[in-house]
Amino acid sequence: MLLSYKYKLRPNNQQSEKLSGWLNMLRATYNWCLRDRMDGWYQQFLCGTYCDLKTQTEIMPLTCSLVKGTQLENPWKDGGGKAKKEGEKDKSPKRSASLMQDANLINLKTSRPWYQDIDCDVLQSIPARVNEAFNKFFKGAGFPKFKRSHYFKSFAYKPGRVKIKGSKIYLPKIGWMRFFNSRNIPNGFDIRTVTIRQKADGWYVSVRIEDKAIPDFSIIPDSEIKSIIGCDMGLTKLVYLSNGETIDNPRFSTNKHIKRLMKVRQRRVNRKQKGSKNRRKAQKKVTTLHHKIQQKREAYQWWVAHKIVGLADGVAVEDLQVKNMMKRCKPVSSETGRFLPNNQSAKRGLNRSIADASWYGLTQKLEYVAVKSGKKLYRVNPQYTSQTCSKCKHIDKVSRNGEKFICTNCGHIDDANIQAARNVRIKAIESYGLTIVRKTRIRAKTVRRDSSKPVQLSIFDVNLYERLVDNKPPQKGKRLVTGNPQYKQLSLWDG
Repeated sequence: MLLSYKYKLRPNNQQSEKLSGWLNMLRATYNWCLRDRMDGWYQQFLCGTYCDLKTQTEIMPLTCSLVKGTQLENPWKDGGGKAKKEGEKDKSPKRSASLMQDANLINLKTSRPWYQDIDCDVLQSIPARVNEAFNKFFKGAGFPKFKRSHYFKSFAYKPGRVKIKGSKIYLPKIGWMRFFNSRNIPNGFDIRTVTIRQKADGWYVSVRIEDKAIPDFSIIPDSEIKSIIGCDMGLTKLVYLSNGETIDNPRFSTNKHIKRLMKVRQRRVNRKQKGSKNRRKAQKKVTTLHHKIQQKREAYQWWVAHKIVGLADGVAVEDLQVKNMMKRCKPVSSETGRFLPNNQSAKRGLNRSIADASWYGLTQKLEYVAVKSGKKLYRVNPQYTSQTCSKCKHIDKVSRNGEKFICTNCGHIDDANIQAARNVRIKAIESYGLTIVRKTRIRAKTVRRDSSKPVQLSIFDVNLYERLVDNKPPQKGKRLVTGNPQYKQLSLWDG
């Protein structure tokens, strides 16, 4: 079983300065390795020499390069590169671009002695990080970009290097450091990868632990799912459930107070001179506010996820493409070539609300809590969920009018979002072939408002009420008999 725990570190001033210095040097190494990979790749296609204006050096094509993407070190692992027999194809292993850059780190430490203060495993992870970015690019992701200071905030140790003892953690080349031990690591788990990350309010450590003796969370078969609840994501309310309940949307970053505070702090940043210390201080306040909003949102989403998962054996959600929903509106051009209004200003406010609700993050937390609790999350196609009547299955766009749903076929009236949550639940049952057991509702016995005699709901009720001598009926508008001043409280022992 693999788990990941996160703690907040408590470094002293010297350790904090050392961690910041490491980040700056590692970021420079990352950018240098990325530039080397780009130059090595482009030089495969050069047809002649030219002068680079930036470095003012002559660049010529590589005619005998064996590894595309770098120009460093020996490309052969064994240094030979010869075939075993004459006439056979060369079978000696070749180094990849990442391994060639890794082998060049010795020259980097020789030419720049201050890099010797960095742990060797941490420094070796940078070429591997660049190589991973290129692998993602070849699989369809974006081209790797150079890292600025506010985009490069973490580094990692390899397994077996970090030690934890009580509320202290040992980081190689940094020493023992205190941390907030919010939860202890279970017995039998070994420490694997350790990642140090800088955030607005300090330094954090993510510890990945593993115990091979404990199996992973088992996947529950669909035949064991006896109850399921549908969820529809919204903006007025964060989640609408198929049982009629709703969960409020606190709007952590789009409420009036936060929007005003963010506007004031951002304006103070713009008024400061670029590159000055005062601008950094003002920018730090903006970053701290963003981090505080993020922490509140994540804490609230974890609470929501545990609440929803506890209602049924399975949870059904819409498989929303949030990234596509937040795209800009297509431009509208007239016959004369001028652009017409396309409601992008209104779409911008909608995009901010969607980003504040963080539907994708909530869905991820729902899936994690469901698996950890021995339950399952189902994703369904969101097509026509808000336009379908849950009674007669009639699909009509006109049936929905804002927050109201009135079926044009059978006249069924319901809340549009709760109606969509019910359709999500029905879709999940039909798509995955679930067998749901219906539970009969037991209505609780309540006291009538105009009752002439008090009713004891259970034998454990100790507070009873009796009518006064004037024998007047309860006053109009009172919710409970117990709140009426015309009754006096007695105990079971009163005669």
